[in-house]
Parts: sequence; C-alpha cells; structure tokens
Amino acid sequence: MPDSPLVVSARSLLLSEQDLYLFNEGSNYRIYEKMGAHLITRSGQSGGCFSVWAPNAHQVSVVGSFNDWAPQAHRLEPRGSSGIWEGFVPGVTKGALYKFHIESRRHGYRVDKADPVGLLHEKPPRTASVMWDLEYEWGDREWMEKRAARNSLRAPHSIYEVHLGSWMRVPEEHNRPLTYRETASRLAEYLSRTGFTHVEFLPVMEHPFYGSWGYQTTGYFAPTSRYGKPQDFMYLVDYLHQHGIGVILDWVPSHFPSDAHGLAYFDGTHLYEHSDSRQGFHPDWKTHIFNYGRNEVRSFLMSSAMLWLDKYHIDGLRVDAVASMLYLDYSRKQGEWIPNKYGGRENLDAIDFLRRFNQEVYKEHPDVQTIAEESTSWPMVSKPVYLGGLGFGMKWDMGWMHDTLKYFQNDPIHRKYHHNELTFRMIYAFHENFVLPLSHDEVVHGKGSLIGKMPGDEWQRFANLRLLFAYMYAQPGKKLLFMGCEFGQVREWAHDSSLDWDVLQYPVHRGARSWMEQLNRLYRSEPAMHVLDNNPAGFEWVDCNDNATSTISLLRKSEFSKDTVLIVCNFTPVPRLGYRVGVPADGYWRELLNSDASEYGGSGIGNLGGAHADAEPVHGRPYSLRLTLPPLGALFLKRE
Repeated sequence: MPDSPLVVSARSLLLSEQDLYLFNEGSNYRIYEKMGAHLITRSGQSGGCFSVWAPNAHQVSVVGSFNDWAPQAHRLEPRGSSGIWEGFVPGVTKGALYKFHIESRRHGYRVDKADPVGLLHEKPPRTASVMWDLEYEWGDREWMEKRAARNSLRAPHSIYEVHLGSWMRVPEEHNRPLTYRETASRLAEYLSRTGFTHVEFLPVMEHPFYGSWGYQTTGYFAPTSRYGKPQDFMYLVDYLHQHGIGVILDWVPSHFPSDAHGLAYFDGTHLYEHSDSRQGFHPDWKTHIFNYGRNEVRSFLMSSAMLWLDKYHIDGLRVDAVASMLYLDYSRKQGEWIPNKYGGRENLDAIDFLRRFNQEVYKEHPDVQTIAEESTSWPMVSKPVYLGGLGFGMKWDMGWMHDTLKYFQNDPIHRKYHHNELTFRMIYAFHENFVLPLSHDEVVHGKGSLIGKMPGDEWQRFANLRLLFAYMYAQPGKKLLFMGCEFGQVREWAHDSSLDWDVLQYPVHRGARSWMEQLNRLYRSEPAMHVLDNNPAGFEWVDCNDNATSTISLLRKSEFSKDTVLIVCNFTPVPRLGYRVGVPADGYWRELLNSDASEYGGSGIGNLGGAHADAEPVHGRPYSLRLTLPPLGALFLKRE
C-alpha cells in the first residue's frame, strides 16, 4: 500500500486556472469533464486524478480500495483559494472504489464523502463511488439529427411516465427489477405498440433510499447502479432512440437528502445548503435546500443538467418541485421563512438560477425541452427569459389534473352541478405551454389507482376511464400518463413490485389499452390534434354550456380547415339520441374514434361510421350533425 505523498503535483493535473475561475464564478457548466475522478496518464504513470470542492476543509485525502481506505495514504492539495482539492494517485484503475476523507477546520469534524461529481456509485445500500468513464459508441445518429422536429412544440408529445424499478420485474428471480439492458427491448416494443412518443423516467440519478423513487438524489452525475452501469443506461436511451422514442428525465435541483455520505454538511459547514433552516431545510420532505446564491452550487447543478444532455443524449429534463424553489414561504408558516431583500416571498436566487439553466440548455441543445412541475399561478413559467419568463419549454397543468379527476369522481347524476370543473382550464389554457399530466402522484399514498377513482360498476368504471383519456386527448396540450393507467391497473402503484401485467388476460383491461393505442395514433396522425396545442387558434368550443346533459363539444384545428376534428363527449351513462351539434362545413363527417366501440369494451352504440351534415344552423354554425352519443362515451369525427 502506498504511504508517500502524491507523486504528481496538483498544478499539472486536469483543472486549469480558467476552470477554477469559472467554477468559483458560477459559470463552469461542465465540471464533470475535469472534477471528480478521472483516469489519466501523467509522467508515464497511469492512475486516477481526483478533485473535490471543500473550501472549509483543513485536509482532504482520497481513500479507497487501492489504499485500504487509509486517510493518510493519498492526500490532495489545495488549488489556491478556489476551495478545490486535487491530486493524482498512481495505479488506480477503472472499477476502483473511493471516497473523499474530509477533515474540517470546524469542530474537528471528519467524514468520508462520496464523490459529488462521481459518474458511478456502488449499488445501495453501499455508498462508495466507483472510478469509471463514459465511453460509449452511440447508434442513434438518425434520431439526433431529426429530433428537433420530434421535440418541437408543434409535434405530438404523448409521454409514458415510468419508474424503472417497478415497470416490469422478474418474478422467477426473487422478483428483481429488470436491468437497463433488459428494459430496452421490452420498453421500446411496448411503447411502439401503444403509440407513445416519449418516455419520462422518474429520477434515475443515484439515490440511497429506494422508497424515494429517486427524488432524494445524492449522485447528480450518475445513473443508479441498481439496474446497471452508465453504459447500460446509455444503451437503453440509444435503443429507445433507434425505435423513434424520445427520453425525458426527472431532475431534482430543488432539494437533497441528509445522508452522511452525501452533500449535506459536506466539509463541516453548510456548503451546498443554506445554514439557516428557514432557508435550507424542507419541512415536508426533511431534506436540504440548495443555496442557489452560491456560485459554486450553480456550477454544480448546471453541470449536472448538462451531463445528461451532453453524454446521455437525453431529449428533455422535467424539473421537479419548481414551486418549492420559487417561494421562500413554500409550506412554511409565518415566522418560519426569511423574506427576500425587497420584503417579498420570491426566492430571487432560485429565479436567477432557473433562468440561467433554461438559457444555457436551449443555447447548447436547442432541440430538447425543459419542463417545469410548477403547481402555482406563477406567471410566464414557459415564456422566454427575454420577455420576463422563467424560460421553460413547457409546464405541467396541475390544475387541469386536479379539476378533471375531481369531476370524474362524482356520480354522473351529480356531474351537471360540476360542469365548470371540465371547462375552467380554457380560461388559462394558453397562458403557458402546458403538459396535461395524469402522473404517479395521483396513484400513491392511499389515493388508489386511476380506475379506482371512477364511479359505478365495472363497466361504468372502464367507460369513465376511456372517457377520461378521450377528454385528455381532446384538450389542447401535450399528454403524460403514468405506467399501468393505460390498461386500468386496479391496485395502487407500489414501487417495490411489478405492474399487474396479468390483468391483460381480461377483456376490460385489454380494451382500455387498445383505446389508448388508438388515441395515441389519432393524436399523432391528425395535425389538428397537436400542431396548435399551444395556440388559441387550435381550439374552439362548439358547446361548453350543456350542463343539463353533462355533454360538451369542441373543435381541434390546424392551419388548414380540412384538418378540423370534432370531439363530442357524453359524461353520463344515458345515450343521447338525435343530439344536434353545430359544425363549420357540410358533407360527410366520418367517425374516427368511438370510445364505446365493442373492441374497447364498450356497448357498441355509435353512428354507423359517421353522419351527414344538415343545413340546419346550430351553435352559431351554418350546419349541424344529428348524432347518437354513446353512454359515458366520446366521439371523434372529421369531414371527408
């Protein structure tokens, strides 16, 4: 075991003076290229170059499998006043385990920390970092060259939200999750079959507590080793791209856990988090909040975002819990928060960080999207920074999700008194570029499954579910659906078990999935259903006021009138015979989809393929259709 000082001076290693300056300035957005741990050759010797930011440390050394974890074996050297410690350890090879042993100037604090910029960490519950690289030969050139069109706001986005550990498991092998590579072919085939355009993974970044689903991140630069190595995750992304499927990642710059090996109290001080708990501790999640006003923290977080886009070819980042970042009083009572310098509750540093994040992402990767999970009425979340916005590409419409699910939980006989819950979102629908989510948050913590929220007997519950999906796709905005909801899983989602794939042996579940397949195909193939998702010109009510029959009708449009699609929804189990709906043109309107078709588990009530428009003005339009509206059903029609 070596017990001598480092053989190569830190001044001749990876980090240049310019790198250090930019890091301390808060504008080094790719620290993963040189900080952390890298295999290099210096003076004819191969080994590992290690560096870590610990400005309040008295001494830092690297400990690992190569020196019997001895704190005095390989000490790092400070790089001037940058707060970074760096050094070279000869003989270190790929796969070596390591941590940083930090001796603080404060209180005699000593701790072994995982590498904050580590590219790979041990499989939890073990916590060491692993010397690794990101070499990989990509095969998705065609996707990358064309993805600007696939990720455009004018393109269809039908997003399938997935938790990798519970989408599918291997019951004959102790119910273990699939690996990244095992997931690739299965997931690509499933998404191609069901017609989704993108998959969104709950956080894949390394996290110690599996029950956090990844939302309590410790390894901001590493995919979790639970399912494989970095190259295995690259293979998954690569495979999906080669099958025409975009990949979005949940990213969590809002908070981090207090695990001893993680970022919290890193060098004996509150380095990444605020020292005052009124700013630095989240009361709901018992986690730490990043200090966005610290330059080096901005460099750290920005570099994490860039890594996933640069090295993993990710097509979008969905930023979690944005509201908790924006408001200093988020989930706090009076006296439990500190106002900003103007006396307000807005977190000015977080606002500045989010704007920088979005500007930098779109500057470097104009063909991706950033998506905000933001649950308040904060203005212009998805508007450009130069207009005063936060700069996100899209925002989740949480209000639509809550209003719509609340409406559907009503017995149909009472729905006429809650009609506004269906229609209210159109007051604000074009204030932002919205994604309509039916997410994992709605099927956990005792909320039950999506199908479980639907009233009535089994037939009515599945009819309601198909109608819910139809209304979701009728509305302007991109779509997101959590795994298992597409086939009506009855059991609440559990992160430690597989989806209930066996229920697909039953016709009602197969019918629900077949309906989702057809909705996705219609959404993708009809320009009116997606091109103007974020433009008022793409939507028009026909009749939103028929609360007496709990019926609505609307038009979805593109720039060309020939593309117009009429959608009519009946939210009661009573068929409506001879129901008049105004249309803008005469001719034959063909029934593109009917959620009550027998192939989806419906009763088969419909219009025998379509209807001819009569010269009878209705709803302020010169022509009208006389339709049969199926019970708890939706019709999609288009003029031939």
